[in-house]
Amino acid sequence: MKRRDKINYYLDIAEVVLERSTCIRRNFGAIVVKNDEIISTGYNGAPRGKINCSDYGSCARDEMNIPKGQRYELCRSVHAEQNAIISASRADLIGSDIYLACHDAKTGEIDGEIEPCSMCKRFIINAGIERVIVRNTKDNYTIFIVSDWLDKNEFVQDGNY
Repeated sequence: MKRRDKINYYLDIAEVVLERSTCIRRNFGAIVVKNDEIISTGYNGAPRGKINCSDYGSCARDEMNIPKGQRYELCRSVHAEQNAIISASRADLIGSDIYLACHDAKTGEIDGEIEPCSMCKRFIINAGIERVIVRNTKDNYTIFIVSDWLDKNEFVQDGNY
């Protein structure tokens, strides 16, 4: 038996985590790993104690035909990356990697054309995470180096900070 490479092993675990997602658009799973040890996990869903979209049976962003990646302030979910970060201590997060997997909630297929939204990028930067590894297909992935985001000024809009 051929042994699974370590990056895909962790991405496989992130895919299991996304099975807890309550979003009816896309299911995300995240795991934070440091020194080859899983520090925390997270999936996207409504804040604790709030009703999930899967329980409502509807999504406000779907009803307004808002494309994926836009108008997250209308979404009731806390993102998988955010949940993984708030479930760990900052000391454990510094120098870690976060692995992300996403499935289309309707088809169950891998959605590999993802990267953290600008809000999650800020969480990731502040947490001290070094790399973001995103599943593109069952065996392929993209690695984002977080320090590269510091050189980009994507958070500035219309000259305002």
